[in-house]
Amino acid sequence: MIQLSGILPSLASEIPSPTQSVWNVGPVPIRAYAMCILAGIIVAVWLTQRRLAARGVPAGAAVDIAAWAVPFGIIGGRIYHVITDNHLYFGPGKNPADALKIYEGGLGIWGAIALGAVGAWIGCRRSGVDFRDFIDAAAPGVAIAQAMGRFGNWFNNELHGAPTDLPWRLKVYEFDQSAGRAVVGPDGNPVVLGYFHPTFLYEALWVLALAAFLIWLGRRFDLARGQVFAAYVMGYPIGRIIVENMRTDPATHILGQRVNTWTSILVFLLGLWLWRWFGRRADARAVPAVGAPGSPLDEADTADTADTAEETDQPDDTDQVAHSVSPSETTRIKE
Repeated sequence: MIQLSGILPSLASEIPSPTQSVWNVGPVPIRAYAMCILAGIIVAVWLTQRRLAARGVPAGAAVDIAAWAVPFGIIGGRIYHVITDNHLYFGPGKNPADALKIYEGGLGIWGAIALGAVGAWIGCRRSGVDFRDFIDAAAPGVAIAQAMGRFGNWFNNELHGAPTDLPWRLKVYEFDQSAGRAVVGPDGNPVVLGYFHPTFLYEALWVLALAAFLIWLGRRFDLARGQVFAAYVMGYPIGRIIVENMRTDPATHILGQRVNTWTSILVFLLGLWLWRWFGRRADARAVPAVGAPGSPLDEADTADTADTAEETDQPDDTDQVAHSVSPSETTRIKE
């Protein structure tokens, strides 16, 4: 009890940071940042597949599409990071080759979503899945993956906010990113840099709440295809603007604001436009999936209709519906 009483007050007054972010298994370095990203991708693909299945999409489609979306997203995220934080890689004393070291951290979500969407579009075309159905299904999982990825920043002792003495202050160490561990002082203990706002945690909590909201939104309302994704595009920047203005890490500024703040504003406006555009599409809403309750292609209903058609010598209305609906439109939008 004496030891616990010494630990509990510490835990109640601060959030500790890891002192190590890389573990070597033989010649292979295992990096916490990469593991957090990988875990997020796995969860996102799993959840996306479950949500696609509710739309009548065959099993395995999410994995096939992710095989295109994930590499595109990683490349896009890195390109955005290098462009907006070019001072970290170019200039006097900098090594441009460091721009290729993704494992040390540095992926811009804006670039990841933009180029990842291009990869997803290619994957959807090859898999025969409606792109809007896929991005609706993927949106909550992407948000959860973002939350998990932010813990990679926690392991790296980076992207914190301003100094604070709040009970949930984050203890940050002076960190050697290339070595993947905290700098050790003459006394053999890790050097404490200070106590700061845990902005990684603020953003993680925000996107988790956003993921839950997106799932609720899709179930509660009869939305048009693509509007769940548009809600994600609008929702994420709201929290990001708040968190971005709390961060103190070096960043490119435009008119006194961090570049990610301006990007957040533009992305929010894009989401608003997408919401309206998806809602106005002629094929905005799809018929229920094959075999789903209420579906015009439900097997039992089709059989009954066919029998009636034979008895009355009348055309089968179900056949007319089946021929008027394209394969990509036989999925649900309301979850």
